[in-house]
Amino acid sequence: MSFTYEFERPSLTVDCVVFGVDESTLKILLIERGIEPFAGQWALPGGFVRMHEDLESAALRELSEETGVTKLYLEQLYTFGAAERDPRGRVVTIAYYALVRLADHRVRAATDARDAAWYAIDDLPPLAFDHRKIVDVARERLRGKVRYKPIGFELLPHKFTLTELQKLYEIVLERALDKRNFRKKILGMELLVALDEVEAGVSHRAARLYKFDTRRYKRLVRQGFNFEI
Repeated sequence: MSFTYEFERPSLTVDCVVFGVDESTLKILLIERGIEPFAGQWALPGGFVRMHEDLESAALRELSEETGVTKLYLEQLYTFGAAERDPRGRVVTIAYYALVRLADHRVRAATDARDAAWYAIDDLPPLAFDHRKIVDVARERLRGKVRYKPIGFELLPHKFTLTELQKLYEIVLERALDKRNFRKKILGMELLVALDEVEAGVSHRAARLYKFDTRRYKRLVRQGFNFEI
């Protein structure tokens, strides 16, 4: 059965802000566009939603196709719908943000992306469309949410030191944290499992390794627990 619509229908896209952290920098994943508009310019991974897809499936597909990145924490961010945001016509985009461990993902460009690469968030090239605005909104969301949800552990190796954990929060929050207070608070939550392992290949005294207890966290949340840094 066909329908006649009184109003024009805008196109729908998804765009993804993928965060990663190295030793000292918050980074995001960008692709170099291989097609117009903005061919040769850097942009967020994303593309048009197909008629049979739900939104998150489209976002995951575009990430996989354009960068090779799969199996990651993904959350809807915001809807961007300025009338002139895309020179091809009326296009509304649903933005997502994702958190990944850099070591777990080897990026590779594919489909209509010429290249894919990690960029420090404070040293980004000019971005296509309104993607700089999307990055800024995602950064603010990450900075706020990391304080009351343990999503920061998605950016760490599976085994980490307390120093690495504190450094992660300092990078995301963009401020120094008192070492004694931070450790007292994070250990007091009893969400970390101390391992019988220490970091390897360091010139200083090797620190104990920990891992995040996901099962315990979920159990505590059901009991009314609030995570807060």
